[in-house]
Amino acid sequence: MRKAFLVFAITTLSIMGLLTYVNWKFSFLGLIFIPLILMGFFDMFQSKRTIRRNFPLLGRMRYLLEALGPGARQYFIESDTDGKPFNRLQRSLVYQRSKKEIDTMPFGTQLNVYEPGYKWINHSIKAIPFAEVDANPRIKIGSSQCEKPYEASLFNISAMSYGSLSKNAIIALNDGAKQGGFYHNTGEGGLSPYHLRGGDVVWNIGTGYFSCRGKDGKFSYEEFVKRATLDNVKMIEIKFSQGAKPGHGGILPKEKVTDEIATIRLVDKGHDIISPPTHSAFKTPLELMEFIKLLRKGSGGKPIGMKICIGNKSEFLAICKAMVATQTYFDFITVDGGEGGTGAAPQEYSDHVGMPLREALAFVYDSLNGFGIKNEIKIIASGKVITGFDIIKCLSIGADLCNSARGMMFALGCIQALECHKNTCPTGVATQDPRLTKGLVPEEKSIRVARFQHETVKSAMELMASAGLKHPDDVDRSVVSARISGTKIETYYETYPEIETGCLLHENTVPKEYLYFWKKATAESF
Repeated sequence: MRKAFLVFAITTLSIMGLLTYVNWKFSFLGLIFIPLILMGFFDMFQSKRTIRRNFPLLGRMRYLLEALGPGARQYFIESDTDGKPFNRLQRSLVYQRSKKEIDTMPFGTQLNVYEPGYKWINHSIKAIPFAEVDANPRIKIGSSQCEKPYEASLFNISAMSYGSLSKNAIIALNDGAKQGGFYHNTGEGGLSPYHLRGGDVVWNIGTGYFSCRGKDGKFSYEEFVKRATLDNVKMIEIKFSQGAKPGHGGILPKEKVTDEIATIRLVDKGHDIISPPTHSAFKTPLELMEFIKLLRKGSGGKPIGMKICIGNKSEFLAICKAMVATQTYFDFITVDGGEGGTGAAPQEYSDHVGMPLREALAFVYDSLNGFGIKNEIKIIASGKVITGFDIIKCLSIGADLCNSARGMMFALGCIQALECHKNTCPTGVATQDPRLTKGLVPEEKSIRVARFQHETVKSAMELMASAGLKHPDDVDRSVVSARISGTKIETYYETYPEIETGCLLHENTVPKEYLYFWKKATAESF
């Protein structure tokens, strides 16, 4: 191939020279071919890329085709049900609902209803007319220790930080939350001015303590009180882990760290912002209970919760034991499934770390119920929740309400270009490049966010009505069925059998499948 390139170069230069000699007007050919020939010679003598060294100039096509591959597969190769992490049917449904276009489907389902994993709702002969169902139910979040409980919507904006998302994206999300009457989770990147435009806010506090940290990077009670007492801040969420990269901590590349972001997060500019994998404000479950009391006091009695992707079961049981021992309760627990997404995570973490959402929801609900404290705590589900049926599945297993991140991004215009980590998001959602963010107009996109949320809640409530249910609290594990194999079907009640209320309070009543983790769990350590 190298010899072929040399022949091409010599021949081309000879012909160009001859043509130029005959007529000077042919000299423009040099503008085309000379740069190509120079590139080919460079490829021959560079040593970093084997393909280009062995196949000068032509080898560059490999990198071009590789770059074009994701887009080509998405638009020309994948079927409506093939795309990952969200297929075209799912993305199109969000787009249609956010634009208030027709979202009905012609000619029947495209899903294989006999394939293992297919799920459906068990509708009722006593279905309820949708007019008799509350189309926008509210879920009260606040334990008996909470002085300022919050009435939340069934479907809300999950944690996404300013910095990971653009200013315009955050503005559109918060304005959409205000229009639709649902909450907007800040993500661990701190409380920015764009979160405080009037929409209800859940302030997510991660291990980096952004917007509430001192110069040493540790939690600052004074900075916390300044922001936690703001009217728009309705709840406080302590982030332990997220489904996309549990146990890893967060990373914001220095390319995205502007002066404004550094000021908001109370950090220095000029380097990657890295959140530690663990908290420094507490080291044991009992210390965590004291931290809950501190945040509740500093916020003026607002609901305090935690966000967690379940890993070691004994650690969550240890938190439950500490709550029982101290009679100090979280007001809510956000369960993030291992299938959750982020702008950037090591592939092994995204693929193989953290318990998937369904199993995690069942475990958290049963654990709280087993310790007799579920009535104090609401469970929020997060992890690929974008449709009304996704909401019903989560409620059926044990959630009280749901969050969505990527669904809200689709409503903003995200096309799943998979460039969140490059600062080159073509839709201006996950970038700080002003040339790209200017294309996202908050006034337009906020309306789409509000519409998507409204239509999705409406869909979920219609499904409940078809099952003969009036309120999210009525959804239990008998509502959803799943195909286990070609000939076996189970309801979630059969797949995830519930344990008895209070059975985890004493060793002699602990179910066999919990006993090992229960014995390992202690309120004195994680």
